[in-house]
Amino acid sequence: MHLDHDLPGSHRHAHSAEAVRPDGTRRALRIGLGGPVGTGKTATVAALCRALRDRYSMAVVTNDIYTREDAAYLLSEGVLPPERIAAVETGACPHTAIRDDISANLEAVEDLEDAVGPLDIVLVESGGDNLTATFSKGLVDGQIFVIDVAGGDDIPRKGGPGVTTADLLVVNKTDLAPYVGSDLDAMARDAAGQRGELPVVFQSLRGEKGVSDVADWVLAQLTAWNEAPAAA
Repeated sequence: MHLDHDLPGSHRHAHSAEAVRPDGTRRALRIGLGGPVGTGKTATVAALCRALRDRYSMAVVTNDIYTREDAAYLLSEGVLPPERIAAVETGACPHTAIRDDISANLEAVEDLEDAVGPLDIVLVESGGDNLTATFSKGLVDGQIFVIDVAGGDDIPRKGGPGVTTADLLVVNKTDLAPYVGSDLDAMARDAAGQRGELPVVFQSLRGEKGVSDVADWVLAQLTAWNEAPAAA
């Protein structure tokens, strides 16, 4: 199930910064993934890497407060070569590193491009946080917000900046809905009511489609990014 609202072609690029690097090459598209703890952000990042790595040059920046656990998981899964995965230890609320003081994340992204570039896509994963997590437009060009059915089917109705304003909302772990009593149809109606024309994807990484709808959305953003003027 997904509420596509013209998915994957509904692009809303804010063009967060100059698209051309100092050496004259076009920088990578940066996509942020946020959402509460345990919703499947890292698993979605891993699935996107597997789906796209053979066709596009990719890298990942993960954020954890005091550990490098998410980066370690991606490394253990072999989703990308080690030199394409960087970890940021925020040392404080994850909001700070993705929305307020983004310097550590920007440095990590730029270091990756210098080391292994040119890159097509950089995925920036937020540390686990609540429904208020959003990314600075100076850091990412588009934001995916991940919730899951086990968190309660009232999450879309309750809203919050992540749910209402993210460029793509992903409702993850739909295969668990019968076991946790979540009404997917109600979640779809509430998400549509909160988000208007912004797209929503219902996803189970264990299902046949897996991450394909989200991957299609990312590729649509990449097409729009590459076709847009280089200057902000």
